[in-house]
Amino acid sequence: MNPSPLKIVFHGQNAANFRTGFEQLIAPIHQIIDLAEALDQPHEKAHYESADVVIGIKLSDGMPRPMNARLFHAPAAGTDAIHTALLPSQCALANCFGHENAIAEYVIAALLMRHLPFARADQDLRQQRWTLSAGRQGALRTELGTQTLGLLGFGHIAQTVAHRAKAFGMRVHVANRSPVCHPMVDQSWTLDALQDFMGSADAVVVSLPLTDNTQGLVNAQALATMRPDAVLMNVGRGAVIDEKALYDALASRRIGGAVIDTWYQYPTPTQAECAPSQYDFAALDNVLMTPHMSGWTAGTVRRRQETLAENIGRLSRGEKLINVLHGPA
Repeated sequence: MNPSPLKIVFHGQNAANFRTGFEQLIAPIHQIIDLAEALDQPHEKAHYESADVVIGIKLSDGMPRPMNARLFHAPAAGTDAIHTALLPSQCALANCFGHENAIAEYVIAALLMRHLPFARADQDLRQQRWTLSAGRQGALRTELGTQTLGLLGFGHIAQTVAHRAKAFGMRVHVANRSPVCHPMVDQSWTLDALQDFMGSADAVVVSLPLTDNTQGLVNAQALATMRPDAVLMNVGRGAVIDEKALYDALASRRIGGAVIDTWYQYPTPTQAECAPSQYDFAALDNVLMTPHMSGWTAGTVRRRQETLAENIGRLSRGEKLINVLHGPA
Protein backbone atom coordinates (compact mmCIF):
# COMPACT_ATOMS: atom_id res chain seq x y z
CA MET A 1 0.00 0.00 0.00
CA ASN A 2 1.32 3.43 -0.94
CA PRO A 3 1.84 5.62 2.12
CA SER A 4 -0.54 8.54 2.57
CA PRO A 5 0.69 11.97 3.73
CA LEU A 6 -0.03 12.91 7.34
CA LYS A 7 -0.22 16.18 9.21
CA ILE A 8 1.84 15.76 12.40
CA VAL A 9 1.89 18.27 15.26
CA PHE A 10 4.40 18.39 18.11
CA HIS A 11 2.49 19.96 20.99
CA GLY A 12 4.26 21.62 23.89
CA GLN A 13 7.71 21.71 25.42
CA ASN A 14 7.96 18.02 26.26
CA ALA A 15 7.20 16.98 22.68
CA ALA A 16 9.66 19.61 21.41
CA ASN A 17 12.49 17.63 23.03
CA PHE A 18 11.93 14.94 20.38
CA ARG A 19 11.61 17.28 17.42
CA THR A 20 15.24 17.86 16.36
CA GLY A 21 16.16 15.62 13.44
CA PHE A 22 12.74 13.98 13.30
CA GLU A 23 12.30 14.72 9.58
CA GLN A 24 15.17 12.34 8.88
CA LEU A 25 13.23 9.43 10.40
CA ILE A 26 10.00 9.76 8.41
CA ALA A 27 8.99 9.99 4.76
CA PRO A 28 9.24 13.47 3.18
CA ILE A 29 5.54 13.38 2.23
CA HIS A 30 4.48 14.24 5.78
CA GLN A 31 3.91 17.73 7.17
CA ILE A 32 5.32 18.60 10.63
CA ILE A 33 4.10 21.59 12.64
CA ASP A 34 5.40 22.78 16.01
CA LEU A 35 2.79 24.09 18.45
CA ALA A 36 3.27 26.02 21.68
CA GLU A 37 2.02 24.61 24.98
CA ALA A 38 -0.81 27.16 25.29
CA LEU A 39 -1.94 26.83 21.64
CA ASP A 40 -2.40 30.59 21.68
CA GLN A 41 -0.45 31.61 18.59
CA PRO A 42 -2.19 32.34 15.25
CA HIS A 43 -3.59 29.21 13.59
CA GLU A 44 -2.25 26.86 16.32
CA LYS A 45 -5.70 25.79 17.52
CA ALA A 46 -6.77 25.01 13.95
CA HIS A 47 -3.60 23.00 13.30
CA TYR A 48 -4.15 21.01 16.50
CA GLU A 49 -7.78 20.25 15.67
CA SER A 50 -7.00 19.20 12.10
CA ALA A 51 -3.87 17.10 12.72
CA ASP A 52 -3.74 13.43 11.77
CA VAL A 53 -1.11 12.76 14.46
CA VAL A 54 -0.65 14.60 17.75
CA ILE A 55 2.61 14.10 19.63
CA GLY A 56 2.20 15.31 23.20
CA ILE A 57 1.73 14.35 26.83
CA LYS A 58 -1.46 16.21 27.77
CA LEU A 59 -5.12 16.30 26.74
CA SER A 60 -7.55 17.74 29.26
CA ASP A 61 -10.80 19.65 29.63
CA GLY A 62 -10.46 23.20 28.39
CA MET A 63 -8.05 22.28 25.62
CA PRO A 64 -9.02 22.13 21.93
CA ARG A 65 -10.07 18.66 20.78
CA PRO A 66 -7.95 16.87 18.14
CA MET A 67 -11.07 15.77 16.27
CA ASN A 68 -9.26 14.73 13.08
CA ALA A 69 -6.54 12.73 14.85
CA ARG A 70 -6.00 9.07 14.08
CA LEU A 71 -3.05 8.76 16.46
CA PHE A 72 -2.28 10.56 19.71
CA HIS A 73 1.27 9.53 20.57
CA ALA A 74 2.90 10.26 23.92
CA PRO A 75 6.70 10.53 23.60
CA ALA A 76 6.84 8.92 27.05
CA ALA A 77 5.66 5.83 28.89
CA GLY A 78 3.18 7.61 31.15
CA THR A 79 -0.13 8.76 29.69
CA ASP A 80 -2.01 9.67 32.88
CA ALA A 81 -2.40 13.32 31.76
CA ILE A 82 -4.11 12.29 28.51
CA HIS A 83 -7.87 11.95 29.07
CA THR A 84 -8.91 9.22 26.68
CA ALA A 85 -12.58 10.27 26.85
CA LEU A 86 -11.59 13.41 24.92
CA LEU A 87 -10.06 11.47 22.01
CA PRO A 88 -12.19 10.96 18.89
CA SER A 89 -13.42 7.42 18.30
CA GLN A 90 -11.05 6.80 15.37
CA CYS A 91 -7.96 7.81 17.36
CA ALA A 92 -5.48 5.40 18.92
CA LEU A 93 -3.42 6.35 21.97
CA ALA A 94 0.14 5.00 21.98
CA ASN A 95 3.19 5.50 24.17
CA CYS A 96 6.97 5.06 24.06
CA PHE A 97 9.47 3.26 26.23
CA GLY A 98 13.19 3.27 25.42
CA HIS A 99 14.08 4.66 28.85
CA GLU A 100 14.72 1.34 30.58
CA ASN A 101 18.49 1.23 29.92
CA ALA A 102 18.96 4.73 31.32
CA ILE A 103 16.83 4.07 34.40
CA ALA A 104 18.57 0.76 35.07
CA GLU A 105 21.92 2.57 35.09
CA TYR A 106 20.49 5.17 37.48
CA VAL A 107 19.21 2.45 39.83
CA ILE A 108 22.50 0.57 39.91
CA ALA A 109 24.50 3.78 40.37
CA ALA A 110 22.31 4.85 43.30
CA LEU A 111 22.60 1.42 44.90
CA LEU A 112 26.39 1.35 44.46
CA MET A 113 26.66 4.72 46.20
CA ARG A 114 25.54 3.00 49.41
CA HIS A 115 28.48 0.58 49.23
CA LEU A 116 31.19 2.70 47.59
CA PRO A 117 31.71 6.01 49.49
CA PHE A 118 33.71 7.69 46.75
CA ALA A 119 32.78 11.24 47.78
CA ARG A 120 33.89 10.77 51.38
CA ALA A 121 37.09 8.92 50.40
CA ASP A 122 38.03 11.69 47.95
CA GLN A 123 37.19 14.48 50.37
CA ASP A 124 39.15 12.93 53.22
CA LEU A 125 42.24 12.13 51.16
CA ARG A 126 42.39 15.71 49.86
CA GLN A 127 42.78 16.62 53.54
CA GLN A 128 45.50 13.95 53.95
CA ARG A 129 43.11 11.71 55.89
CA TRP A 130 43.31 8.02 54.90
CA THR A 131 40.02 7.23 56.63
CA LEU A 132 38.78 4.52 54.27
CA SER A 133 42.07 2.86 53.33
CA ALA A 134 42.32 -0.93 53.51
CA GLY A 135 42.99 -2.18 57.02
CA ARG A 136 41.79 0.95 58.81
CA GLN A 137 39.24 0.45 61.60
CA GLY A 138 35.77 1.29 60.33
CA ALA A 139 36.85 1.26 56.68
CA LEU A 140 35.41 -2.15 55.79
CA ARG A 141 32.75 -1.84 53.05
CA THR A 142 29.72 -3.89 52.14
CA GLU A 143 29.15 -5.29 48.62
CA LEU A 144 26.12 -4.83 46.41
CA GLY A 145 26.28 -8.43 45.22
CA THR A 146 25.48 -9.78 48.69
CA GLN A 147 22.08 -8.07 48.77
CA THR A 148 18.53 -8.77 47.66
CA LEU A 149 16.83 -6.36 45.29
CA GLY A 150 13.04 -6.08 45.32
CA LEU A 151 11.28 -4.93 42.15
CA LEU A 152 7.72 -3.66 42.58
CA GLY A 153 6.29 -4.09 39.10
CA PHE A 154 7.95 -6.13 36.38
CA GLY A 155 7.61 -4.15 33.17
CA HIS A 156 10.27 -2.84 30.81
CA ILE A 157 12.19 -0.97 33.52
CA ALA A 158 12.19 -3.68 36.16
CA GLN A 159 13.18 -6.43 33.73
CA THR A 160 16.18 -4.38 32.59
CA VAL A 161 17.13 -3.60 36.20
CA ALA A 162 16.93 -7.32 36.99
CA HIS A 163 19.50 -8.13 34.30
CA ARG A 164 21.86 -5.47 35.64
CA ALA A 165 21.39 -6.61 39.23
CA LYS A 166 22.14 -10.22 38.35
CA ALA A 167 25.42 -9.12 36.77
CA PHE A 168 26.44 -7.99 40.28
CA GLY A 169 25.31 -11.28 41.83
CA MET A 170 22.22 -9.90 43.58
CA ARG A 171 19.15 -11.94 44.42
CA VAL A 172 16.06 -10.53 42.70
CA HIS A 173 12.58 -10.55 44.22
CA VAL A 174 9.49 -9.30 42.40
CA ALA A 175 5.96 -8.24 43.33
CA ASN A 176 3.60 -7.87 40.39
CA ARG A 177 -0.10 -7.80 39.57
CA SER A 178 0.19 -11.11 37.72
CA PRO A 179 2.47 -14.01 38.67
CA VAL A 180 6.06 -13.83 37.38
CA CYS A 181 8.18 -16.71 36.19
CA HIS A 182 11.44 -15.38 34.80
CA PRO A 183 15.03 -16.69 34.76
CA MET A 184 16.27 -13.50 36.45
CA VAL A 185 13.79 -13.74 39.35
CA ASP A 186 14.60 -15.76 42.46
CA GLN A 187 11.25 -15.29 44.20
CA SER A 188 8.00 -13.51 43.37
CA TRP A 189 4.73 -12.47 44.95
CA THR A 190 1.45 -11.04 43.67
CA LEU A 191 0.33 -7.68 45.00
CA ASP A 192 -1.99 -9.21 47.60
CA ALA A 193 1.19 -10.31 49.40
CA LEU A 194 2.84 -6.89 49.11
CA GLN A 195 3.88 -6.71 52.77
CA ASP A 196 5.72 -10.03 52.59
CA PHE A 197 7.56 -8.80 49.51
CA MET A 198 8.49 -5.46 51.07
CA GLY A 199 10.13 -7.20 54.00
CA SER A 200 12.17 -9.56 51.83
CA ALA A 201 14.65 -7.12 50.26
CA ASP A 202 17.54 -4.84 51.15
CA ALA A 203 16.41 -2.37 48.49
CA VAL A 204 13.00 -1.98 46.85
CA VAL A 205 12.62 -0.28 43.47
CA VAL A 206 9.16 1.01 42.53
CA SER A 207 8.61 1.28 38.78
CA LEU A 208 4.82 0.96 38.59
CA PRO A 209 2.72 3.37 36.49
CA LEU A 210 0.14 5.52 38.26
CA THR A 211 -3.38 4.11 37.96
CA ASP A 212 -6.45 3.97 40.18
CA ASN A 213 -5.17 0.62 41.46
CA THR A 214 -1.59 1.70 42.17
CA GLN A 215 -2.15 5.13 43.74
CA GLY A 216 -0.98 4.95 47.35
CA LEU A 217 -0.24 1.24 46.99
CA VAL A 218 2.92 1.55 49.06
CA ASN A 219 1.26 2.80 52.23
CA ALA A 220 2.24 3.03 55.89
CA GLN A 221 1.55 -0.66 56.43
CA ALA A 222 3.77 -1.70 53.52
CA LEU A 223 6.58 0.62 54.65
CA ALA A 224 6.34 -0.75 58.20
CA THR A 225 7.24 -4.23 56.94
CA MET A 226 10.50 -3.11 55.30
CA ARG A 227 13.81 -4.01 56.90
CA PRO A 228 15.00 -1.19 59.17
CA ASP A 229 18.15 -0.63 57.07
CA ALA A 230 16.45 -1.09 53.68
CA VAL A 231 16.30 1.62 51.02
CA LEU A 232 13.25 2.48 48.92
CA MET A 233 13.69 3.85 45.41
CA ASN A 234 10.95 5.40 43.26
CA VAL A 235 11.51 5.67 39.50
CA GLY A 236 7.87 5.04 38.56
CA ARG A 237 5.34 7.64 39.67
CA GLY A 238 5.47 9.59 42.92
CA ALA A 239 1.93 8.93 44.06
CA VAL A 240 2.34 5.14 43.96
CA ILE A 241 4.02 5.65 47.35
CA ASP A 242 1.87 7.43 49.94
CA GLU A 243 3.51 10.84 50.40
CA LYS A 244 2.95 11.32 54.14
CA ALA A 245 3.69 7.71 54.96
CA LEU A 246 7.03 7.89 53.14
CA TYR A 247 8.03 11.13 54.81
CA ASP A 248 7.10 9.80 58.26
CA ALA A 249 9.01 6.53 57.71
CA LEU A 250 12.14 8.44 56.69
CA ALA A 251 11.87 11.18 59.32
CA SER A 252 11.48 8.60 62.08
CA ARG A 253 14.18 6.39 60.52
CA ARG A 254 11.91 3.37 60.41
CA ILE A 255 13.63 2.54 57.09
CA GLY A 256 17.24 3.05 56.12
CA GLY A 257 16.70 5.62 53.39
CA ALA A 258 15.19 6.48 50.04
CA VAL A 259 16.20 7.49 46.53
CA ILE A 260 13.39 9.54 45.03
CA ASP A 261 13.30 10.56 41.37
CA THR A 262 9.52 10.83 40.85
CA TRP A 263 7.61 13.29 42.98
CA TYR A 264 4.31 14.72 44.17
CA GLN A 265 4.57 18.31 42.91
CA TYR A 266 6.10 19.48 39.63
CA PRO A 267 6.81 22.79 37.89
CA THR A 268 4.06 24.15 35.66
CA PRO A 269 4.11 26.48 32.64
CA THR A 270 3.39 29.38 35.02
CA GLN A 271 5.71 28.27 37.84
CA ALA A 272 9.12 27.12 36.63
CA GLU A 273 10.42 26.10 40.06
CA CYS A 274 8.70 24.47 43.02
CA ALA A 275 9.23 22.13 45.94
CA PRO A 276 8.80 18.47 44.95
CA SER A 277 6.54 17.74 47.94
CA GLN A 278 4.47 19.44 50.59
CA TYR A 279 6.75 17.74 53.11
CA ASP A 280 10.35 18.81 53.76
CA PHE A 281 12.22 15.85 52.31
CA ALA A 282 15.16 18.20 51.69
CA ALA A 283 15.75 18.43 55.44
CA LEU A 284 16.28 14.66 55.73
CA ASP A 285 19.81 13.30 55.48
CA ASN A 286 18.69 9.78 54.56
CA VAL A 287 17.17 10.78 51.21
CA LEU A 288 18.82 11.18 47.80
CA MET A 289 16.63 13.57 45.79
CA THR A 290 16.80 13.88 42.00
CA PRO A 291 14.49 15.90 39.69
CA HIS A 292 12.83 13.16 37.57
CA MET A 293 16.04 12.62 35.60
CA SER A 294 16.58 8.87 35.71
CA GLY A 295 15.46 8.11 32.16
CA TRP A 296 16.59 11.30 30.45
CA THR A 297 19.51 10.44 28.16
CA ALA A 298 20.36 10.98 24.52
CA GLY A 299 19.73 7.27 23.98
CA THR A 300 16.24 7.53 25.44
CA VAL A 301 15.36 10.44 23.16
CA ARG A 302 16.62 8.62 20.07
CA ARG A 303 14.83 5.37 20.88
CA ARG A 304 11.57 7.23 21.49
CA GLN A 305 11.96 9.14 18.24
CA GLU A 306 12.33 5.81 16.47
CA THR A 307 9.12 4.50 18.07
CA LEU A 308 7.22 7.65 17.05
CA ALA A 309 8.54 7.38 13.50
CA GLU A 310 7.71 3.67 13.32
CA ASN A 311 4.09 4.27 14.26
CA ILE A 312 3.73 7.21 11.90
CA GLY A 313 5.03 5.02 9.09
CA ARG A 314 2.62 2.24 10.02
CA LEU A 315 -0.34 4.62 10.18
CA SER A 316 0.58 6.08 6.79
CA ARG A 317 0.73 2.60 5.26
CA GLY A 318 -2.45 1.34 6.97
CA GLU A 319 -0.54 -1.20 9.10
CA LYS A 320 -1.10 -2.31 12.68
CA LEU A 321 0.29 0.14 15.26
CA ILE A 322 2.57 -0.75 18.16
CA ASN A 323 2.37 0.29 21.84
CA VAL A 324 -1.35 1.01 21.58
CA LEU A 325 -3.01 1.63 24.95
CA HIS A 326 -6.47 2.77 23.86
CA GLY A 327 -8.62 2.86 20.75
CA PRO A 328 -8.11 1.21 17.36
CA ALA A 329 -4.74 -0.35 16.58
